[in-house]
Formats: sequence, C-alpha cells, structure tokens
Amino acid sequence: MMTRPSRLARYGFADNGARATDLLGEDGLRLWDATTQGPVDAAAADLLDALSKTADPNLALRQLHRLAESVSRAAERSNGARPTGPGSVFVHNAATAELLGELYGDQGLKRRLLAVLGASSALGDHLVANPDEWRTLATGKSGLPPDAEGRLALEDSMGDRPPTVPALRTAYRISLLRIAAADLTGGRGLEPTMAALSRLADETLAAAYAIAVAGLPAGTPEPRLAVIAMGKCGGNELNYVSDVDVIFVAAGDEDLAAGTTVAARLIEIGGLVAWPVDAALRPEGSRGPLVRTLASHQAYYRRWARTWEFQALLKARPAAGDLALAQDWLADLAPLVWHAAERPEAVADVRDMRRKIIDNVPPKEVEREIKRGPGGLRDIEFAVQLLQLVHGRIDETLRAPGTLPALRALVTGGYVGRQDGETLLRGYRFLRGVEHRLQLQQLKRTHTVPDDPAGLRWLAAALGYTALPGRDAVQAFRSDWVGHAANVRRLHVKLLYQPLLEAVARVPTEELRMTPESARKRLVILGFADPAGAVRHLEALTGGVTRTAAIQRTLLPMLLQDFADAPEPDRGLLSYRQVSDKLGSTPWYLRLLRDGGPVARRLARVLSLSRYASDLLTRDPEALRLLADDDELLPRPRQALLDGFAAAGDRHATDPVQAISAVRALRRRELFRIACADILSQDEELAPERPLDVDMIGMALSDVTDATLGAALRIVRRTKPGPAGFRFAIIGMGRLGGYEMSYPSDADVLFVYTAPPGTPDGEASTAARGIAEELRRLLQTPAPDPALGVDADLRPEGRQGPLVRSLQAYEQYYARWSKVWEAQALLRARFVCGDASLGAEFEQLADGVRYPSGGLSREQVIEIRRIKARVETERMPRGADPNTHTKLGRGGLADVEWAVQLLQLRYAHAEPELRKTRTMEALDAECRAGLVDSSDASAMIAGWTLAAQVRNALTLVRGRPTDQLPRHGVELAGAVLLLGGGDPGEFVDRYLRLTRRSRAAMERVLES
Repeated sequence: MMTRPSRLARYGFADNGARATDLLGEDGLRLWDATTQGPVDAAAADLLDALSKTADPNLALRQLHRLAESVSRAAERSNGARPTGPGSVFVHNAATAELLGELYGDQGLKRRLLAVLGASSALGDHLVANPDEWRTLATGKSGLPPDAEGRLALEDSMGDRPPTVPALRTAYRISLLRIAAADLTGGRGLEPTMAALSRLADETLAAAYAIAVAGLPAGTPEPRLAVIAMGKCGGNELNYVSDVDVIFVAAGDEDLAAGTTVAARLIEIGGLVAWPVDAALRPEGSRGPLVRTLASHQAYYRRWARTWEFQALLKARPAAGDLALAQDWLADLAPLVWHAAERPEAVADVRDMRRKIIDNVPPKEVEREIKRGPGGLRDIEFAVQLLQLVHGRIDETLRAPGTLPALRALVTGGYVGRQDGETLLRGYRFLRGVEHRLQLQQLKRTHTVPDDPAGLRWLAAALGYTALPGRDAVQAFRSDWVGHAANVRRLHVKLLYQPLLEAVARVPTEELRMTPESARKRLVILGFADPAGAVRHLEALTGGVTRTAAIQRTLLPMLLQDFADAPEPDRGLLSYRQVSDKLGSTPWYLRLLRDGGPVARRLARVLSLSRYASDLLTRDPEALRLLADDDELLPRPRQALLDGFAAAGDRHATDPVQAISAVRALRRRELFRIACADILSQDEELAPERPLDVDMIGMALSDVTDATLGAALRIVRRTKPGPAGFRFAIIGMGRLGGYEMSYPSDADVLFVYTAPPGTPDGEASTAARGIAEELRRLLQTPAPDPALGVDADLRPEGRQGPLVRSLQAYEQYYARWSKVWEAQALLRARFVCGDASLGAEFEQLADGVRYPSGGLSREQVIEIRRIKARVETERMPRGADPNTHTKLGRGGLADVEWAVQLLQLRYAHAEPELRKTRTMEALDAECRAGLVDSSDASAMIAGWTLAAQVRNALTLVRGRPTDQLPRHGVELAGAVLLLGGGDPGEFVDRYLRLTRRSRAAMERVLES
C-alpha cells in the first residue's frame, strides 16, 4: 500500500517524513499507523506532538529510537538472550514498554527527556550508552522534578570513603543531564543554570580533591591546600563546556610536596571525569610552580603582578580543599586588588588586553564569535570588571565575582545608567543563551555561531525562535543577535573608554572616602580657602541614599582635584553646587556627567577657571550638553546663525519683548559655546578635536553679534516699519567691523538710511532714529541674558552728532568735514544687516574716504602720529600700567592697529590687497607688498595676538571686562592657566618681552 509520508512531515520531520515512518512504524517505536497515516492512539499522538516541539525533531526521534533499542538490548542481555545487532529491528519487551509507558504517563519526564534528545546529540549518546539513566529525569514521588541544582548523587554505601573515579564520572553526567533538562524545558533562567553548573564544578572538585588526598602514600600527612575557583567558575557563571580555572595555595613550605601531588592528581581526575582543570592563571602562568605557599603568593602579587592578574582575581573564591586557608588568601590579596586601579597604567592595560583578545580571533570567525568578538561576552565582562576595579575601591557592593550581580550593583550604585545596564543584562543573557545551546549540541567547547543554513536553523529552533509573518526563525534570530551585539559594542566603548574612569582611578582610595573628617582634611591639602564651607557643599551634594547622591559621591573626589588645580578651588565647587542645585533633579544631568565622555572634567575646568562661563551656565544650565560633543564646541556657521536667530525672533512676531528674549537666549547659548571651546582649547586632555585660536574666536563672536543685530532689526522693523520704500542698514565699525570682537566688546556701529522719493527727510529721519533707539533699548535692557552694548560713538561728530544719518548726509559730511581719524575709523567699516543694497552703497562711499587717492599728505601722517600720542596719554585709565595694558599699552592691540591702519591709509589706494577690515589680514598683505619688514610684521603679530588672548582670558576669569594684565594674584594665575599654564611670573616676562618688540616694530612703521 502506498504511504503518504507528508502527513507525518507536519510534525517537523525531514525527508518528507519517509525516514520518520521507518522509525515510528511497526518495525520501530510503533507510534505511527501506516494504514491510517496517523498516530496509533492518543498517547502516541501526545508523544509525537512533544517530539515536534523539540529543537530538532529529527534528532530527537532518532535518539529516542536509539535509546529504545539500547533499553531493549540491555533487557535482552540481562535475560540471557542473544542481543540484536545495531540497526536491526529491536525487540519490544518489558523494558521498552516501561520506557514508553513512563513517557506516556509522566509529562515532566516526557518534556525533559525529549528536550535533551532534541538539543544534544552528545547527551543522547550518553543515554544510549547508559540505558538506565533516563530514569534520572523522571518526576519524583512528591511530584517535583529531579534535583537540578548541581549536586552530585553519589552512592550512600560509600560512607566516608571518597568515590571512585568512574562513580564520580557517572554522578557528574547525571547531574549535568538534569541541569540541561531543566534548562531546556524553560523552567529556569540563565542564572540558575550557571549557578547549578558552578555548584556541580565545586562538588566535583571537592570529590576529586578527596580522591587525590586518599591516594597519597601511606603515612603522608594531609597537606593544607586550598583550591581557588577562578574565571567563570569563580564567578558562578560556568557554562556547559569550559575549562575550570583554579589556583592552588599551600599553607606553608611543609605542605608543598604533598600539595603538589594532590593538585596534579586533581587536575588528572577533573580531565577524566568532566573537563580540563586549568591552573594557568596562577603566578607566572604555566612557567610558575603549580602550588605556591600563602607567603609566596603574597610576595608575588605585591611585587610582580600585572593589571590583568588583579582583574582575574575579581572572580576568585574558595572552591575546595582547605576553605579557611582560601579565605585567608583572599583576605590578604583583597587590598591589592582594590588598589590595582590606581596604578598609572591600569586602565590602559585593561583596554589593551581587550584589544589583544579581539586581534587573536581568526579573521574568518571574528564576526561569528559570541565570546571574544566585537559585541561579544568579553566586551561586557571587561567593561564591568574595569568599573569594578575603579569604583569598587570604596564601594564594597561592587565586589561581586559574577558579571550579572556586579552589573546590577553598578546600576544600583549609579555607576552605569539604568537603561544601559538593562541593555547589557539583556545582551549578556542572550549571548550566554546562544553559547549554552551551541555547547550542548556536542558537549564541545565552542563560541562560534554556525554559518551553514542547517546549523543556523537548528540553533534558532534550539533558542525557541519560530517563524513569524514575513520572517523565518533564522531571520528573527539574526535580527536579535545583530541588535544585541551592536548595543553591547556601543556600551562597551562608552563604558570602557570614558575619560571619567581614568580621572577617578587617579584619585587615591583614601581620598575617595567622602566622610566629613576625611573630606575636610583633603580640602585643606587641596588648597580650599574655606574647607568648612566646602564640606557643607559636599554634604548637600552627597547626603542621603538617593541615586543622585551616589553618583555625586563618585564624581566629586575626581572633580575636587580638578577644582584644586585652579587658583580658586572654592569658586569652582560653589559654581558646581549652583549648577547641580538647578539640574540635580533633571534625569539627564548626572547621567551626562557620568557617561558623557569628558563632560565632567570639562565642566570642572570651565567652572573653576571662568566666572564668565559659569554665569552663562547658571542662567542656562541646559547648555551643559554642549560639553559632550566636540562638534558642539565649534562655532556654528555664519549663515546658520543668521537664519537661526532670525527664526527665533520670527516665532514671536506679535510680541517684540518675547522675540528679543528668544534672540538674546540664543546669543547666550552661543557665547557659552565659544567660551567653553576657548577655555578647553589649551588643555591637552580636554581640548576639542579642533581647538579655537584667537582669530577664530574673534570671527565667531562677530558672527554672533551680526546675527543678534540682524534679528533685533527684524523685530524692530515689524513694529516700526517706516515709510514705504524706506531703507535702513547697520554698518559694523571697530572690532565688529574687523571681525575681531572679544568677550567684552560692544558692537561699534553706524546707522544709515535712505528716504523713499517724495518722503520728507524729517519723517524718514524720525523713523530711522526710532528704529535705532528701540534696537539699542531692546539689546541693552537688563535681563537674565547678557546685554549687548550698541555703540554709535564712531559716527560723524561723535556723541554730539545725530544718532542716524541718511546716506546723502554721510556723503556730504565726509566730503566736507571729515578728519583723518574718521577716515581711519572707516577702514574697518562693513555692512552688517538691514538693506544689503544700502550697505553696499555705504561701503562704496567709505572706500573713497578710507582709501584716499594719492594716499596721505605729510601733514596728515604727522597728525595721525600726534593723535596716537595723545590717545596714549589721555585715554589710558588712571593708575593703569602702560606696559601691561592689553588695549592701549605699549606693543598691545592699539599700537599694532594704528601701524597697520596708517599703512592702509597711505598705500591702499594703489594696493587693493591692503583693503582688509581685519588687522592681521591687512598686516600680512602689507608684509607681502614690502611695506613692512617681515621681522617687524612677526613681532607685531606676536604682540597683537598675545594681547588679544590675554584680554579674552582676563574677561573669562573675572567675568567682567578688563584690559589690564595684573602682575600677580589669582586672576593672573587663572589667565595663565587658560592660556596653556606655566609660571605666572614667567608669563608676565614673556608678555613684556613680546610687546616690547611689537612696540619697537610699530614705532619703525609710524616713523617710516
């Protein structure tokens, strides 16, 4: 009769069910009726259904058939019958009836046995070779499943005698079988399985130790020998097939000989019974003695141990032998372990070790390696262990040997974010689950995902993946694997390479203990002027048992060191307290400091060195996020600023007050961005990828000012549009016109307008004056945001002249009344905002004045020299030191600018390359044109640049404008630190030397 195997294929059997028909039919297990093409009865149907749900139904069926054959043959042999040969039809007898009957009646046995047979050909082979052991998976009389906690089921008849090696092997395999069955049937999670495997290893080691001791020559005293579990066994996270790492410790020299004999025999027994016992983690590795005394271990770890050896000790725990001696060994080495992170090379060593592990993976396997490859188990373990080494010095809750308990403790303690911790926990569980299924299949040590389709299908099924609409099981597995690996790798890099780790590691352990007394002593040593006040800040920040307080306790010891590196540590801590008070309850704040790369230390430098930046940050704490990303510490492109500021004002088109507030808030954010980039640029460790120099800062500040003026003018023109066809523009002058703004600079401007044809000039003039006055009022009104001074004093007739003029009035004035200093002022005039065509017309008008045909007369040159001398004497502030005044002092900003501008006035009419509004660009052009000697140009560039840097640095330090470089004090020290550090006295000497040379060069130019 023709069979229809496709009916049987619905149970998941391959070959369209043909092979399965033979195994299940009359000549096999007799579960399938070939005539009806269905199960022989309901019990058989249940058994077939259970087979179909295993990881590999074909493997499960073949192994069940083999087991039944083995059971049958064993029964026939015990009855004296001649056994059937392999592959023949087995005899159905009472033993096979018992096996099938128990599978029918014991649902727990059926689930456990079939799960093992479908997932592990190696355990199936073991059951076939030991046909009575299937009973060890049966449900007990109490209705409970068999013990799967890793305990050895040894014969009670042995009494106090150690077991034999064969008995120990049998007991080990039975226990392993039960653990695998419990694992595969989904009744337990990963951690109970790892704990059971680790307990089984402990009991096996203890039994092997007893066998080894019993085998010592008669009369040999039992040595005091401890077996220390290391690696995965030590961490209670052993997998199915792994070396068991150990270290052997003898109490004294008298125990060495016998202890070495016992250790060697234990290693031999472990290999015969279960797995290789590996002692390579001992001092000096395989080259060192197998057993060392307690004192020898102490000496080695104190003098010679490397970072990775202390890292390995994180998982050390007593396993067998003299457990009290093991505890003594651990207690003695613990202080060394928890100080290892203070070694200068410690953090780098751990990172290097991880890189070496990846480099040693064969290239063709690296993408499929779930243990050593990128995004694998080692990534999680190394990140967790490094965090333990660094933070576990004072937080004993982190001193757990297992990866998962340690990771949970790191999350609880605030060292790892909750979301990051949960992602790593999920990734670890997934990867270890894959590893367990791979190893169970053949009971071989493997960590490589198969690349053949059949192997992948088996693995996906073993992990419980099923087909989903539009995606098969393998695709579902691959998707999860790729996702977990990517997250693990990302977080590994984030945690292992965060600069905070190195900073915290550099703080001595005793200084991490933030008790009030230890904190007070440390604050005095660090140079805090008010240690009592500082302690109050620390108590406010770290008091309580909240997660926020825990993270602060981690951060502050490191931050205190950075605050102490500044001239005024107290100010840095106070500013940090103020920022923390405003942001402490914000979820992202402390997470950013802990996880955000160099953010914490960058913040410490900013707060401790700059009142200017600190004030900006306390007004806008959200700006702290800028410190996390180097790209955010670059000035924004000019057009992006212009568009962004305009859009901010436009969002409040009907409310000019809200509109200008939005614009000023954006300006505040940009000022903080530029200030932070400036403060960090001279710090080698914390500098952004592209540091800023003084020219870039001047450009950036000028662009921000242009954007602010442009947006403010748009706001004002909505309420004061003026007559139809009315044009209005703002011209930048001075440092704004030269793109050389500094932090304290006002915006020097001229206001220009043109009246539309037919409009009385008085009406247009009134409209223009109203626009200018309203713009100045909006930008200078006291507010939480820094005011922008708008200075129009460089207009014709100065303060006595009208605030605004028409283009025609400017033309008439410059043609009839202009003085040489006004032509000089126009050298830096450029269009800023408003009507672009009007701005271009004004620049064209200015060109005729600032680049006079034929240059300057001898009398005009003398006049400029006279005015320069008068400015030096009359405008220098009372009491100022002319040698160190950055703006008007000798060799400073004004000296260089007057020299450059004199040459522009004299020669720019004939040398178009000199027509630059920026001082350094113009000086460079003058040098190339042969108008300035190259050595003089170099001297003036050095003097001008240093004076500009100092002027900015002093404003950043003081928080208020100043042009005077002090000869001593905290402000000088702060400015020097901002500019690269060194001795403040030597810095002043250098300033005097460079500006003296600049002054001499300037005098040669003016007198030429």
